[in-house]
Amino acid sequence: MSKAIEAKKVQVQEIADKFKNSASVVLVDYRGLNVAQVTELRKQLREAGVEFKVYKNTLTRRAVEEVGLEGLNEYLTGPNAIAFSTEDVVAPAKILNNFAKENDALEIKAGVIEGNVATVEEVKALADLPSREGLLSMLLSVLQAPIRNFALATKAVAEQKEEQGA
Repeated sequence: MSKAIEAKKVQVQEIADKFKNSASVVLVDYRGLNVAQVTELRKQLREAGVEFKVYKNTLTRRAVEEVGLEGLNEYLTGPNAIAFSTEDVVAPAKILNNFAKENDALEIKAGVIEGNVATVEEVKALADLPSREGLLSMLLSVLQAPIRNFALATKAVAEQKEEQGA
């Protein structure tokens, strides 16, 4: 009996560590998905560096209490799967939201964004954000605009002076 309890304590600690070390976590109800759909979802998540796991709700409840995310307890009913992302905050929300649009059986329940419990609406809002690379390219474009405009204006002045001199 004590071996079983020790194994559960280890698993609770493992789940708690994943919650602590993750930039974002998304909790979903996967009831109604067939094996092929779950396999495709896992593949998409794995390619983005997101870990997708199914844990017992009682163990997950203990882990979230240990980490201080008790707000998730109300969502830990029924069959749940949890997507953990340690690097990209947007990736799990974006992939799961897009997959849920194509497959009505997948339901996003809640999430954790940088240590704070997030509602379904907040997770979906996060999913609508551009990726990190997209945001960086937008920022670069904004930063380059004044320099580009200055270069074009300088070129126009130079061409105008050439025309006047010729």
